[in-house]
Amino acid sequence: MACKKVGSTLGRALWQNGSRTPPLSRSSKIINFSTSRELKSEEKKCKDQSCESNCRSAAMPLPAACSSTPAAQRHQVGGKKGPEEPLTVPGRSYSSTAPKADHRTYLWARYNEMKRLVHDLIPPSVCNLLNSSTIYANNEVSLAEVDIYGFDYDYTLALYSDALNTMIYNTARDFLIEHFKYPEGIRKYDYIPNFAARGLHYDIQKGLLMKIDAFHYIQLGTVYRGLNPVPDEEVLRLYGGTHHVPLQQVSGFYGKGPKVKQFMDIFSIPEMTLLAVANDFFISNDIEYDPEHLYKDVSEAIGMVHIKGYMYKWIMQDLEKYILGRDETYAVLHRLVSHGKKLFLITNSPFSFVDKGMRYMVGKDWRDFFDVVIVQADKPHFFNDCVKPFRRLDGNGDLQWDKINSLDKGQIYKQGNLYDFLRLTGWRGSSVLYFGDHLYSDLADLMLRHGWRTGAIVPELDLETKVVNTEQYAQSLTWLQALTGLLERMQMHRDSQSREVLQDWLKEREELRLRTKNLFNPQFGSIFRTCHNPTYFSRRLCRFSDVYMASISCLLNYDLSYTFYPRRTPLQHEAPLWMDQLCTGCMKTPFLEEMAHIR
Repeated sequence: MACKKVGSTLGRALWQNGSRTPPLSRSSKIINFSTSRELKSEEKKCKDQSCESNCRSAAMPLPAACSSTPAAQRHQVGGKKGPEEPLTVPGRSYSSTAPKADHRTYLWARYNEMKRLVHDLIPPSVCNLLNSSTIYANNEVSLAEVDIYGFDYDYTLALYSDALNTMIYNTARDFLIEHFKYPEGIRKYDYIPNFAARGLHYDIQKGLLMKIDAFHYIQLGTVYRGLNPVPDEEVLRLYGGTHHVPLQQVSGFYGKGPKVKQFMDIFSIPEMTLLAVANDFFISNDIEYDPEHLYKDVSEAIGMVHIKGYMYKWIMQDLEKYILGRDETYAVLHRLVSHGKKLFLITNSPFSFVDKGMRYMVGKDWRDFFDVVIVQADKPHFFNDCVKPFRRLDGNGDLQWDKINSLDKGQIYKQGNLYDFLRLTGWRGSSVLYFGDHLYSDLADLMLRHGWRTGAIVPELDLETKVVNTEQYAQSLTWLQALTGLLERMQMHRDSQSREVLQDWLKEREELRLRTKNLFNPQFGSIFRTCHNPTYFSRRLCRFSDVYMASISCLLNYDLSYTFYPRRTPLQHEAPLWMDQLCTGCMKTPFLEEMAHIR
């Protein structure tokens, strides 16, 4: 409740201070809509001496009835007209009949008042309420309507430790040197665990790794050539005087345009790191190379790790080292089945690998939980073409030749396609909820073409939630928003002193942006935000998933008749009238205490 009260009070103050319409440019026609009853009521309220002090402490312009300005110098509302204040015209300065003041002193006074307000209204740890076990809704979803639950395997049913990324990187690096004959010096580069982040774009021709927002703009300060940032001026030069990436370059539906590739799954993090270190080696040693050849060779080297089965072998040999959350996976499946839900599995991984992992997490009878199991499905093609028929595997994983006329419980099927799956099961529409980690390969076609409900698994939420819960982040972000509101409102002051103050504020705003970005990842920041805009990844997450969460274990915190409601966040032209939305995450895991024993 304290959090809601703080959010309400501060949100109202920030909104009024950051109003998009300067006070002097508001039309008197709008003011005339006020009734005499409302005016008398306002005047009565403001007779109290506390009114003026309250207005000042909130860093807001004083209401007409509170202002110390003589009535003759204010707009008259209804009745006789007084001397009119000139309205602000864009691009022009304005004059006022009010006494001249030192603009520098006035602006810094407003700055200090707002800073005190932010400090007073955000006590330590007041917003330490976000929980990484929360399920977040992009669309309204009622679990009571869901009868069938589907799952991907890798990074959905089975979450992997960071040790796997190191193994993938090291092996692909060795392939690059030994198979593609790249310089031996690249072997000196060890894996850098926290360098790259999911959702980044890679300019294939220029060899640049970068973060792009939902409007296709590059976030300056997040462009890397090799392991070093590219100066903003050079980025603008490389992209023809803009930091916008044209739509046709990134318009491929599955994240790959003709010149730009988006890395959307967690397995791609070692690939981005290997691209960065290989670029860095050539640049540091002044060796001429073709970035397009490098991209192609690194992609193939990473692919060889998967195709040749190295990753499967490592995990199968040391399940305890690589697989996380085994008890929670069992708890989720057991709970769903015990409530009469049907389950199915569609994965690109081979049966022997899935079987070993599921036996470790769930037990030797793991197939009893699932009504349909499909391996080596070749997603996303499984979801968008009807070419490959289903094949049945026997208990040893060997292919059978019989025609598939039904998908039976206890059997294992390979390949196939969604059209035959729908025909044989009859599972359609919003009664089906499918979980996966890859927004394109797992979720996009199901939502856009088939109307299934979709759930995105985003393990990065664990780290991002911890950052958002810190006092440093809460203070920095709240002051950043307040300062932005002041800049927006005070930009009407155009004299030389005011411009100097505003430039100082803009500089501080950029420093605050950099500080909040570095809390997540020093190179690329949050996977969800580029300063104030959503990232391209975040845009796709909202488009292709009804709900998203850190892991499927988050389902344990909710009743299976629970309805997820997306927050109605105000659009730019709407007032933030629903103040409970300002402190996100409050009371969103109603069954967390009940299920604490599972963790």
